[in-house]
Amino acid sequence: MKKFVSMLMILTMVLSLALFTSCGGGDEKEESITVAVVVAEGLGDRSFYDSAKEGLDRLVEECGVTPKVIECNGENFKQQMMNAAEEADIVVPVGWQFYDIETVAPDYPDTKFIWVDNETSKPLENVLCITYAQNEGSFLAGYIAAKTSKTGVVGAVGGMDNATINDFLVGYKQGAKYANKDIKVVTNYAGDFEDPAQGKECATALHSKGADVIFQVAGNTGSGVIEAAKEGKFYAIGVDSDQKWIEPETIICSMKKEVGNSIFDTVKDFVDNGKFEANRTWVADMATGYVQVTYGDKDMPQQVSDELKAEVEGLKDKIVKGEIKVKTTR
Repeated sequence: MKKFVSMLMILTMVLSLALFTSCGGGDEKEESITVAVVVAEGLGDRSFYDSAKEGLDRLVEECGVTPKVIECNGENFKQQMMNAAEEADIVVPVGWQFYDIETVAPDYPDTKFIWVDNETSKPLENVLCITYAQNEGSFLAGYIAAKTSKTGVVGAVGGMDNATINDFLVGYKQGAKYANKDIKVVTNYAGDFEDPAQGKECATALHSKGADVIFQVAGNTGSGVIEAAKEGKFYAIGVDSDQKWIEPETIICSMKKEVGNSIFDTVKDFVDNGKFEANRTWVADMATGYVQVTYGDKDMPQQVSDELKAEVEGLKDKIVKGEIKVKTTR
């Protein structure tokens, strides 16, 4: 009987340990991996970088990882990656600026890297690259913009003239033309992701050309686009996160990239199952639910009608099935 009780106690301890070292097991962990999120600019953009931080926060709460956040504020990208790799088991550089990952990652073979929003020129054994089909979601945003516009002109402000931002814009233009072949689409670039004043100036310039719906694809610079829209009594479309809460009367929808969820799901799979599929690029797209259009909470003002939302869902289905081919710069 004593032997049976002893065996039962040992079995209970083993099961408890298994529970506490799994992602959903509880607050106490016997071991904890360190996950470092390194953002190219700074937090507080209420879109791209903040979404990555939300993914890390979920990992802390649900998986018990030890977090580390590094804000590069536009400089020292390589050194900050190296600093993170010295301490973390998984390093998550967020932004195209971390191209030096190709030389950094091989020097830290025991560290896993998740490069968000860009890809290496060749596969690396300890690097998983995540890119997003933002062109697909932007197609829907363009469709909504064209259907909402009263002037026949819609616009978009890009942070910089690069392949990622232009991937948004080609999808947006295509979607707008799909809704109305006669729509005029005007765009410009702020040249910065951290300059709301410049974003406001860019949006005002587009509005002067007749644009009454403007898509902001500019990070924190986009805060100025939203401000201009509020003051100028025209509409804005948010990006990367569901931004409607910022100005519910002004932002009609957002093109959301599930940056935080993609980071969370990747790390969770490693914590739970020991699975980390490096040496490749994962394109998180509309079919997998990592790219979508959102409209804020239901109790917020809804400028997009239920009928138009239904049309958008139909277009989404066609994109997923391949019946609509969205242009891309990738």
